[in-house]
Amino acid sequence: MSDAPLPTSGTPTVPGLVAPQLSADPAAGDTAVGPRVAVIGGGISGVAAARVLHDRGIEVVVLDRGHRIGGRMAVRTLRDTGLPYDGRVVDVGAAYLTATGAAFRTVVDSWVDRALLRPWTDTFVTAGPDGRVSVVTGPLRYAAPLGLRSLVEDLAADLPVLVHPDAVEDVARVDGGVLVDGVSFDAAVLAMPGPQALDLVAEDDPVVAVLASQFYDPTLTLVVAYDGVCWEPFDAMFVNGSALLAVVVDDGRRRGDLAPVLVVHSTSLLAARNLDDPRSAAPQLLAALTAVVGTTADPAWFDVRRWSLAKPRRTLGVDHWFDGAIGLCGDVWGETSKIETAWTSGDALGRAMADRLLS
Repeated sequence: MSDAPLPTSGTPTVPGLVAPQLSADPAAGDTAVGPRVAVIGGGISGVAAARVLHDRGIEVVVLDRGHRIGGRMAVRTLRDTGLPYDGRVVDVGAAYLTATGAAFRTVVDSWVDRALLRPWTDTFVTAGPDGRVSVVTGPLRYAAPLGLRSLVEDLAADLPVLVHPDAVEDVARVDGGVLVDGVSFDAAVLAMPGPQALDLVAEDDPVVAVLASQFYDPTLTLVVAYDGVCWEPFDAMFVNGSALLAVVVDDGRRRGDLAPVLVVHSTSLLAARNLDDPRSAAPQLLAALTAVVGTTADPAWFDVRRWSLAKPRRTLGVDHWFDGAIGLCGDVWGETSKIETAWTSGDALGRAMADRLLS
């Protein structure tokens, strides 16, 4: 789901980080000789893996092609809208997170204690193409006042993160490890959807069969800003039976500032038809939004973003894959696709790698 343009500089993704150079000599300068791991992909699964490796004393570098880390926990900063909330961030990737496992709950509790995360809602509206149908309750959803990306940045607070001026192009096995664009590491983490990872490895690499079994559906994210709230209150809606809409979120209630901003996630069917020109889908999405939510005013501003690889079509059950040289993690590695799954996958892979490299 990462369609972010390539960065234009090598600045660190998190303020205060010192971006390392991708040196071909592991003993260059003051660098200690020891296990080195490249984590390719700066979403929450990759950063969770890097967090464990770093904390176990393994030299690690996170490589990400985006402007900032976060992956599908992405935000959009509103600019040039002509509205009073320019500079405000909106979650345009993942909509929220839940926490069920004890290990992830510990991380979530830390974020809540430091006001990086807030309990949001356990109540959603269900709707059809013509409007609201019922109200349902479920697990508590959490939202981030500064956007979900801020949580990934917090996990990466003292990790070496290198924003590449170019995407990583090649991960090749060699005796004793891997080469990442010609630079030697003991192991590499591919923390990205399978279709992206396939572009990095040789056609005859053993990991190809694992990656080729992963299929992802696209989505479009429509962000709509209004002069004021012009709909009956709700936190979020699951839309059933629509060819256009899947989820609608009141971002003002999610963020806690009550700004009149709605975020719409399209169906994969609509997204697939409009990936080459996402904005062309805006009239259909806006009309469907009015029918479902009952907005009574025209938008003051809107934008559409595409996610080509938004969500795995099926998950793989086990929490990670590692063969001693290349490791895989992400939201496809688990029972259900969600942020907790991605974190758990990266954390498990990091532990498996550290145990292997330090044994």
